Amino acid sequence: MALKSLLKPKSSITKFFLYSSIASSSRFSSSCKKPIFSLPSQSPPTAKKLPFTHSVHGVTLQDSYHWMSNTHDPDLADYLRQENFYAEAFMGDTQILQQRLFSEMTSRIPAKVSTPPEPWGPWFYYQYIPEGKEYPVLCRRLQNENEKSSWLKKLLQFVKGNFGKEEQVLLDWNEIAKQYGYVHVGTCRVSPDHNFLAYTVDITGSEHFMLQIKDLGSGRIIPELQKEGVVSLAWAEEGRMLFYTQADGNQRPYRVFCTKVGFKDTEDVSVFVENDPNYCVDITSTKDGKFVTVNSNSRTSSEEGTYLFQFFFFSFHFSLMKILFNPTLDFHSETILVCLTQVYIIDAKNSVSGLQRIHKRVPGIQYFLEHHHGFFYILTNAPLEKNGDCLKEDYYVARCRVEDIKSADQQDIILQSEDFSIQDMDLFGGHLVLFVNKNGVPMLCSINLPLDVNDKQCIEIKKLDPWFFPLPSNSCSVAPGSNHDFMSSLYRVVLSSPVMPDLIVDYDMSRRVFSIIQQEEVKVKPGVKLKTYLPDALDIGEVSDAQNKRENFQNSESQNWKDFSDVYYCERKEVISHDGIRIPLTILYSPMNFQKGQSPGVLQGYGAYGEILDKSWCPYRLSLLDRGFVLAFADVRGGSGGGDSSWHRCGSGLEKQNSILDFISCANFLVNNGYIHKDRLGSIGYSAGGLLVGAAINMHPDLFRAAILKVPFLDVCNTLLDPTLPLTILDYEEFGSPQIPKQFRSILSYSPYDNISKGSCYPPMLVTASLRDARVGVWEAAKWVAKIRDTTCSRCSTSAILKTNMLGGHFGEGGLYGGCEETAYEYAFLIKVLGTSDHD
Repeated sequence: MALKSLLKPKSSITKFFLYSSIASSSRFSSSCKKPIFSLPSQSPPTAKKLPFTHSVHGVTLQDSYHWMSNTHDPDLADYLRQENFYAEAFMGDTQILQQRLFSEMTSRIPAKVSTPPEPWGPWFYYQYIPEGKEYPVLCRRLQNENEKSSWLKKLLQFVKGNFGKEEQVLLDWNEIAKQYGYVHVGTCRVSPDHNFLAYTVDITGSEHFMLQIKDLGSGRIIPELQKEGVVSLAWAEEGRMLFYTQADGNQRPYRVFCTKVGFKDTEDVSVFVENDPNYCVDITSTKDGKFVTVNSNSRTSSEEGTYLFQFFFFSFHFSLMKILFNPTLDFHSETILVCLTQVYIIDAKNSVSGLQRIHKRVPGIQYFLEHHHGFFYILTNAPLEKNGDCLKEDYYVARCRVEDIKSADQQDIILQSEDFSIQDMDLFGGHLVLFVNKNGVPMLCSINLPLDVNDKQCIEIKKLDPWFFPLPSNSCSVAPGSNHDFMSSLYRVVLSSPVMPDLIVDYDMSRRVFSIIQQEEVKVKPGVKLKTYLPDALDIGEVSDAQNKRENFQNSESQNWKDFSDVYYCERKEVISHDGIRIPLTILYSPMNFQKGQSPGVLQGYGAYGEILDKSWCPYRLSLLDRGFVLAFADVRGGSGGGDSSWHRCGSGLEKQNSILDFISCANFLVNNGYIHKDRLGSIGYSAGGLLVGAAINMHPDLFRAAILKVPFLDVCNTLLDPTLPLTILDYEEFGSPQIPKQFRSILSYSPYDNISKGSCYPPMLVTASLRDARVGVWEAAKWVAKIRDTTCSRCSTSAILKTNMLGGHFGEGGLYGGCEETAYEYAFLIKVLGTSDHD
């Protein structure tokens, strides 16, 4: 849907674009240097200016480009098109380079892109991307008795391409894209009885999702069950009842409905309504399907919310397994932790029994629960009054009987220790899986259930005989598969690192052995040899010993695995920030092409919402690494790189400046230690990461020589001052509320749009936006570029280009090959403006 109109100019505009000769302008910075790259012959467009002034807490703000907030103003569309023409002219001399980069990237994509099948009930479920297509297809195939008795053998046959041709297509993204020109699947759930598929789809880019329910027996979409504005889904009563949340006009999920599936003439019933605009509603079901939980939250778990791993975000984070192991394609909901949670449960076998509240809102408290044979297992950071000396400030797991849930009579507490902090959990019939962090390194372990402990004990993980899953020593990313079968003893994960293509591993928690199932295929240049490992090379570091390694190694049918660690080096450094805090910095480069003190490079950061900066495998990056680029990833505060909740808290709200100063410290480290030449350092920020990069450029305009800002959050102060915009009220918890004077001053101090350094030389910038972006308004990028041109060095500002997707939303619109094209454009920009040898 279109964003709400904020301002309709009443004055007539005699001329929209004013062209002036750059050569005749005298507004140059005294330090301005002649660009090392060619500029187009035409001048960039100049946006109209309309006086607009408003006062907040005694501070007067002037904003000549406020009119761009009105997305219905035809002048805005004209301006964006003119900027697109200028960007095309600026990048005109890179066409051959773009084609070369595109060819390199597509040549690395294997002909067959697929996930290994996972058994659930009588079916194998799997996904693949048809050859030459952009998007995945979700399929299933019936098992037979022979397959059930020889699962691993059949799995390996599938990997080798001999799995069989009989399949049922459940959902083909390509068909939707062909019909509407755009596809974005939000949530996808197969019913417990395997008879229905419920999914939400956006066909415009506005993230306004429609619920579709498909009868898998007939292949027919049930028209009377189509609903608009649906966000999350949960099945109940073995697939006869579906719960769903519906969003309001600001895309805030606020109401829960239930509908009967497979019955005629039924009406949807409203189950819960959250009228407070500060809270969102999310629903999920417990792993065993016994309960549906309704969570009223103060904010979503991250900026990307339930769409965090959408396959539309390819540009600098491409991974084939991310396309296919999309958490929104799960068969059960993800663990979504939120602040100020109010939790209700519904008996999934008796939905008409109504809601039962089990946890009221408490500031700063997060709460998530699962069910296991009459007990609720609760992951929370609620203070332990009776055991206050046992807990610091992070998460622990508590347990209580179902009948005692309202009494808060928690028992069998599993605590973090000095070595481990608990991040997340998953539950199976015989096992509890814990995601833990040890000194910033992710680890997983399983604990046998039921727990053999006395009532009301504080127990550390190590005392519960955990099995720590063997992981590669260089793994940076551990992402769970769907793991939908509650009765399974197998836990599937996708392991990845900047130098290791995605590796799918099944951990047998009963036998405490593992199998390497599949690794993403990467086509490499002739002469490039990857480092090959036997399965027993997987290790568990300091918690391992020789006996464990022998027990972990299943040598019968496991595959070998490979990485690029001999071809590309990946180093993990700690950078001392302005206040002495050590910031994790991951550095990736090719030793063959690296030139100490001379190499070009790019620093990427995010630093918001407690989100982990993605450092997983991306074959696109090889095109930069082979050209001598150094790629670095800064886990600044505000994100999740520090390993505990304080890392997020210390980079949000009144402490947001820490994120920016951490990023600057990492940039200086790269230059001072000879990784990147001081005149060849670029930066990349996506969405809230755009705030990080934009603010850093304002503070030190000469630090970076290039920047890519993708759908960037730049007009922070003005956006947070407008509570009618989607996400604004919810973002008060992350950035602060400008209604509070102290928090307003903090926001204003770093808001990129409000702190552009007048007359300074700013680096060349590629700024991207999407007209239908419901998360970050298109005007944020447009206003930034217009003000850069108006207030900074007039010569340097001609190297700022704005590229707007006039059709897509926040996640773009490209699929597999569209992602290659988009990234080739961005890399060509970096190669051009940083003056590398590939550009003629």
